[in-house]
Amino acid sequence: MSLAQAAKESLFVSRLIKELGVTLDDSRINILCDNQQTIRLVNADITLLQTKLRHVDIHNHWLRQEIQANRIKVSYTSTDNMIADGLTKTLSTQNHQRFVEQIGLVDITRERQEQSLLEDNTDDINEYLDRIEDTFEGGEVEV
Repeated sequence: MSLAQAAKESLFVSRLIKELGVTLDDSRINILCDNQQTIRLVNADITLLQTKLRHVDIHNHWLRQEIQANRIKVSYTSTDNMIADGLTKTLSTQNHQRFVEQIGLVDITRERQEQSLLEDNTDDINEYLDRIEDTFEGGEVEV
């Protein structure tokens, strides 16, 4: 059910992007899934796909139809590499660090602190040099 929902939302965003005039390199939507049984279910050429839940059947048939029309591709990725887990689950410190790296976040606090110190020192030095310059222009030297 969640794979079908992700596919529907992906198709909506894809249509929105096309409507805005943006051309993508690959028009096919690639959805990463960590459930191999679900992937087999939607990718297999099974003529009879049946569960006891009718709404699940409808979603699965629609998803299979979209895959066969080459609008959607469902690929396997291991649970350890699922980026979405960082947004939906509590993570251990190690997994959180991996999530931060996966989405490309960089800790810039140290760089900002050093830049701020450098700017503060530059202002102090410039002020000191201005005082020296003013002193020499007046012909007097203060120590």
